[in-house]
Formats: sequence, structure tokens, C-alpha cells
Amino acid sequence: MNPAPARVLGVSVLALGGLLVTAACSALSTPPTAQKPDYAPSTTPAGTSAPSPAALTQAQAQAALVTEADLGEPWTPTQGAAIWHDGLLKATAGLPDCRRLLDTLYAEEPFGPGAPPEAVISLDDVWNESQLRYQIVTRNPADVDRAIAWLRTLPKKCARFTATTPQGDRLDGQVTDAGLPAVGDARQGLRVTLAGATLNDEPVLLTLDVAVVRVGDDAIGLSHGGLGDIEPEVTQAAVQLGAQRLADVRKRGRTPI
Repeated sequence: MNPAPARVLGVSVLALGGLLVTAACSALSTPPTAQKPDYAPSTTPAGTSAPSPAALTQAQAQAALVTEADLGEPWTPTQGAAIWHDGLLKATAGLPDCRRLLDTLYAEEPFGPGAPPEAVISLDDVWNESQLRYQIVTRNPADVDRAIAWLRTLPKKCARFTATTPQGDRLDGQVTDAGLPAVGDARQGLRVTLAGATLNDEPVLLTLDVAVVRVGDDAIGLSHGGLGDIEPEVTQAAVQLGAQRLADVRKRGRTPI
């Protein structure tokens, strides 16, 4: 029997009940075009730099993470990088933006280089061998908004592209918009697929959901992927819960907890 329905139910019940049900329903019922305006251009005067926001304390950042306790069975702390991470995401593409996307996914730097996370967690779904990586950064909002704006261009720029792995395998890539709950101040979700055959002629299909959400001076970066079924409800629920937790931390003030 396919365990997928039971897994979605586990997420809804164990991850603060109604909040995650709301996340899944909102994301599934609201098309991306119906979301609220995502962000406004930076108002920092030309020639000046915005002040660096105060980073969350380590305790605050850790408290804002979404964990295996929230997602429930079958999620557990990771046992290490999946084989598809090196085997497929090291691929390169001829189109510059698609090549940059693959480099970003491989480096797990959705906000660009030079933005180390304040907190990060990696989880494994032991039923279908997918992985979820969730990180929180504190960065100037304009920088995060630029990253989000670039991600928003990729369903058009990389709707279809070809990639090649270091082993010489050819992959057919596709990027589509992935609807997210209307949370935070700015957001963008993508679904990336890489399909092809290995040198042993074995079919392979990697599906990877990517999400970036800015909540004030903080931001969430999430990737959720694997070679099996990847349920968008998991990504949507994690984004919904994570944005609420970040907002709660900010409301309490940046003091040790």
C-alpha cells in the first residue's frame, strides 16, 4: 500500500495540527498569481549600504527551525548526503541561469554565497529516501529580495534545459513555479526535475522542491527532494510553520531565550 496518504496525515496531526492543515490547503488552493505582492524595491539611497540587521542568537535560530518532531513519521535526523546530491546536482548546463541554479542547489546556498545560516537542519524521509534541508539566515532584506527575484525568473529561463553530469550522463531539466502559502514578506517556490538515464541505461528522475521566504530581516531556505514521490504538502507545511516561528521570535525581541 502506498504510504503517501498516511505521511501527509502525520504531518497534519503532529505538526501543530490546524496550522499545517491550513498550510497545505492554502498552498493547494491559491495559485501563485493570486498571492499578495511579494516585495517592494529597496529604498536605500544610491551609494549607501543598508545597515546590517542584528542576527538572531543561536538559541533563537534553533528555536525557529522546523524539526522531525513537527513533521512526524517518517522523518528522522539525516544519515548523510543522498547519493543523488553528488551524482546529479554536480551536473552543468549550457544556459548560464540554469548552470547557476544547479550550482546553487549543489552548494545548498539559496541566498547566494557568503550567507552562512544561523541555524540549519537536515532530515531524511525513511519511507521514500527523500531529504529535506531547512536553514535560517539573517541578511539585508534587499539581498534576499534579489535572490527571490532571480528565482522567480527561472520557470521561464529554465523551463526546459539540458544538463550533463561529471560522468557524462545527459539529463533533461525542467523548472516550474511551485505555489507557496502567502506567508512572510516575500517568497518564491520552485519545482526542479532532472530526468534521464545513467551510463548503465537505468532511468533516473530527481524531483527537488525549493523555497525561499523572507520574514523581516530573517529568511528561510528550504530544499526537499529525492528519487521517489515528493509531496508538495510537506514543503508548504514546513514553510507555513517556519514563517510563523520566525515571526514569533521577532515579536518576543532579539533577546536570549
